[in-house]
Amino acid sequence: MTFVDRAPSADELRGVRYLFTDIDDTLTTEGQLLPETYQTLWDLNDAGIAVIPVTGGSAGWCEHIVRAWPVKAAIGESGAFAVFRRGRNVIFDYWEGQAVQSERQRRHLETVADIIAHEGLPFQIAHDQAFRLADVAIDIVGHPAAEVDRLATYLRACGATVAISSIHINTWIGNYDKRSMSERVLVQEFGVSPEEVLLVTAFVGDSRNDAPMFGYIGNSFGVNNVLSILPELPHAPRWISTRPAGLGFADIGETILAAAKHTKA
Repeated sequence: MTFVDRAPSADELRGVRYLFTDIDDTLTTEGQLLPETYQTLWDLNDAGIAVIPVTGGSAGWCEHIVRAWPVKAAIGESGAFAVFRRGRNVIFDYWEGQAVQSERQRRHLETVADIIAHEGLPFQIAHDQAFRLADVAIDIVGHPAAEVDRLATYLRACGATVAISSIHINTWIGNYDKRSMSERVLVQEFGVSPEEVLLVTAFVGDSRNDAPMFGYIGNSFGVNNVLSILPELPHAPRWISTRPAGLGFADIGETILAAAKHTKA
């Protein structure tokens, strides 16, 4: 069985044209993109289903992704910007503007470093911070959940937004998240009305920072590793794959493709 409890029916997925997906531990498996996962991205693209990664990943990663992967856009740094390919050019659409968000990031990075040092917390700024344009990322792999939540509490107390993924705390100053930028992209880039969203979109995720998307998109999927944090989610995925990470994504993608083929038939 491909899904825990029950699988979605073809009728439930027949209208899906836009598939939003997290990347780390959703598309990737132990940090790598498996060949069957990458093939599924191509199969979705070839079937006319637009894939849009929506991630806490850095601007550097997002530029590479829209250049090299079969995707229609990428939303990065938890909604700070959307990235589009226009021919050979790459365009960044910032939530509020590059100058504003860059200056906020500069000040917030100083604040985060001060909190970690002053509180004696055993955390490091993520190695890809130099490739980020709007947020601050902190490595959390190997840290107990209580330590992660303690740092998140300090960050929120200084007025920051915090999102926790399977690998990072992402933190920023601003009133956006994965959901808000996804809504903007759907409306402004793809011309999808709010009334259409329920029918034409799907989402795949695995982590606490995916909860806004689980709550926004009705056709929401979790890969199997989401089960470990399910009690912590204010919004849970509608369906959960029996396989984890990139293999779970491949199963979900194939299910969406089968529904599309059923509709055409």
